Amino acid sequence: MLNRLQESDIKLLRVFYAVASCNGFTAAEPVLRMQRPNISAAIKKLEERLDLVLCHRGRGGFQMTKEGEVVFQETKRIFNAFDNFVFNLKSLHDDYSGHITIVLMAGLATSMQLAVAKAVKSTMKKFDDIHVNIQTRLYNEVEHVALSGECHLVLSTYDMVKPESVMFHPVGIQCKGRLYCSPSHPLAKFRDVDALPDSVNIEDYPAIGISGLSSSNYISNDKRLSIQTFSDSFDVCMAAVMTGEYVGLLPDYIAKEQGAATGLVPIAKGSMFPFAHDLFVMNGKNTRLNPVLRYCIKEIEYFVSESQK
Repeated sequence: MLNRLQESDIKLLRVFYAVASCNGFTAAEPVLRMQRPNISAAIKKLEERLDLVLCHRGRGGFQMTKEGEVVFQETKRIFNAFDNFVFNLKSLHDDYSGHITIVLMAGLATSMQLAVAKAVKSTMKKFDDIHVNIQTRLYNEVEHVALSGECHLVLSTYDMVKPESVMFHPVGIQCKGRLYCSPSHPLAKFRDVDALPDSVNIEDYPAIGISGLSSSNYISNDKRLSIQTFSDSFDVCMAAVMTGEYVGLLPDYIAKEQGAATGLVPIAKGSMFPFAHDLFVMNGKNTRLNPVLRYCIKEIEYFVSESQK
């Protein structure tokens, strides 16, 4: 079992990280510039060092084990933090080259994701030796990754009390939403009414919540949602709502993008439990905002705002 990380172990982890990211040995060959037998030997040696089986390979194709998934996620954190350290170190010498990592909250609107792509392209064009990693995290993880050093910037909504250790750069738009149900849900028949009849108690209908979302979202005037279970993203929440068993809070952009396929129903003309969450670019205060990151923040703010017009 591995007790201390050595330089040779880091090289082996780099190989495993590439293989896991590419979802296979063959796909990782051009990335690693290694032949398959050498890649296989490196993975086998790493498994011996860790005393774990990381993946299965054979006729059924490449498949990571549960242990392999854990090692992959931890390896991703290590290399993200290391790349960020190197980038910040270079910037102290006015050398703006290397890798920066941007994290997007899972479930952002497609228009926002495309806007980030434009901002990244603009940043890479201005600073021609910059490479950008774009990743996603669940809503309840975005504050942690902003603080942990795993990334430089996070684009996410945020409705909790803002910690002093995180800097918030407002984009200038809000992600609005409300209470939705599926077409098969009993409350779907109240789609076109201004308010639920007094005889209908919203607490009688199980609701699904979002992990990390402020509990104040589930209270509106004298009404309260009956949260029976939680999901970790708005995408998964939508899937649960579409079972017909739950009502749930969803951003309007999800209903707009998925509406034709799902038939999501805004209860009582969308008047139930409305919310408006501000969108921010976030970074931990330990992140050094050099010219590259400052430029990238401005470009993200510009292109995301333009995408919502």
